[in-house]
Amino acid sequence: MILRKWFAAAAVAAGTVLAAGADAPAAEPTTQTVYSFGTLRALPADAARAKAAAWLESVGKMDRAAFDKVWAEAGKTLFDKTVDSLLLGNPEAARVITEARAADLPAPVDIPVFIKDPAGDKFFRANLAAAYAKALSGKRVYEEALAALKCVTPDECVDPSTFFFYKAVSEHALMQREQATASIVRLLDDVADAPDRYKMVATLMFFDMQNWSKDQKDLANIGRLMDNSGRRLDLARGGPQTQDIQKKIVFRLDEVIKEMENQCKGSCNCNGGSCPNGGRPGNGNNIRPNSPAPDSTIMGGSGAGKVDEKRLKKLAEEWGKLPAAERAKAVQEITRDLPPKYKPVIEEYFKSLNRLNGTAP
Repeated sequence: MILRKWFAAAAVAAGTVLAAGADAPAAEPTTQTVYSFGTLRALPADAARAKAAAWLESVGKMDRAAFDKVWAEAGKTLFDKTVDSLLLGNPEAARVITEARAADLPAPVDIPVFIKDPAGDKFFRANLAAAYAKALSGKRVYEEALAALKCVTPDECVDPSTFFFYKAVSEHALMQREQATASIVRLLDDVADAPDRYKMVATLMFFDMQNWSKDQKDLANIGRLMDNSGRRLDLARGGPQTQDIQKKIVFRLDEVIKEMENQCKGSCNCNGGSCPNGGRPGNGNNIRPNSPAPDSTIMGGSGAGKVDEKRLKKLAEEWGKLPAAERAKAVQEITRDLPPKYKPVIEEYFKSLNRLNGTAP
């Protein structure tokens, strides 16, 4: 089934700009061949085995017994057999891929030279890059997974569906909607024999992205930023990139809070200056609501109900230095007058700051 037009129509209906039929933006090599409508497919097993053997012969590393053992393993996919065959001829690559696959080892912070080197064998580089991306995606190391795939082209991969699937997974996780959409379209339209499990997950990712709001202050978008920040903190990546994400979170939360305050002010200036519940503006201590407050307004009370932007930024910068009691007080202060649905978002952000500084699980 050709899905490009169907996806485009769904995206337009959802108000999304869909780069249907286009490759992911500039990061991919400009020399990449453009495929369409099922022209990419996995190599037959005999062809993949022959290419792997030819590469081993070319580098003088063919160990026929070890090679035959890899291809005799019934539980491995064609892609995994090809990768494991190539690893027989490059000890450094074998070490890197083994470490990337190990769940208990730290996440790598760079792309291996044998993947980045444009002078290297294309078949070797493409399949090792896809294997590296697959392994890193399992550890939620999406930045390096995506960077590795951008060094190569899918036509040299024995299983192009693996290339496009893990590219889409990484782009989706990093909130790169248009790039992820393009990769999903390539997977579903251009790879004739993509596994059903890839197609199902890719389709779910596509429709998930159609629900993403274009409003940067949308709480779901802020939540995704928080998830990304938390992921990087879990990987012990609390450097400038994570700090930039946290600054965006603080800024957008502050904008949300300001909008809510403005809505409250607007509702309290109606009816000749009387608040809807019969009180007067500024008389927060005497609130006697006749009905529960709607989620879209900020309640009054003894506090001013305002969160200063400078206060938020200062808290974010000094969070790790604050005693536990002061952190708890700060969270209570910030969330005190917010509607219930907003509190978990803000509390989760400050939990991420705790994780950054090792002050909470």
